[in-house]
Amino acid sequence: MEENRIIALGCDHGGYALKEHLKAHLEGLGYTCQDFGCHSTESCDYPVFAQAAAQAVAQGACRFGVVVCTTGIGVSICANKVKGVRCALCHEPWTAQMTRRHNDANMLALGAGATGPQLAVEILDAFLAAQFEGGRHQRRVDLMMALEQDG
Repeated sequence: MEENRIIALGCDHGGYALKEHLKAHLEGLGYTCQDFGCHSTESCDYPVFAQAAAQAVAQGACRFGVVVCTTGIGVSICANKVKGVRCALCHEPWTAQMTRRHNDANMLALGAGATGPQLAVEILDAFLAAQFEGGRHQRRVDLMMALEQDG
């Protein structure tokens, strides 16, 4: 079975330029991007776009998701409200790698005001290259995901 190479993208006006930069990078690597918006720098509400991207990941239509706003905080909170999503806000490559390896994160949040385009590419590449280690980490992910059931 072929690996799903579709990446969900979502942003607000503050993250628009960085999202476009990351989209071009991903497409250059052979990924297909499903862009849930926004599509300009006109002021908009990030929850709409973060939720749409997160739902695509949760439903399996997209393998991973990347959401961007000015800080990355709002979009990460929104994405994590969608059942089945594990979104991590990362500011450097090591934590992006570790959230894949230990938390099996399926979404990455970035803050365009805190992370420049080159560093964002390095973070994204580290996130995509890392593999979930399973083992004791699977037990912890299972415990984490059970919290969705408990409310």
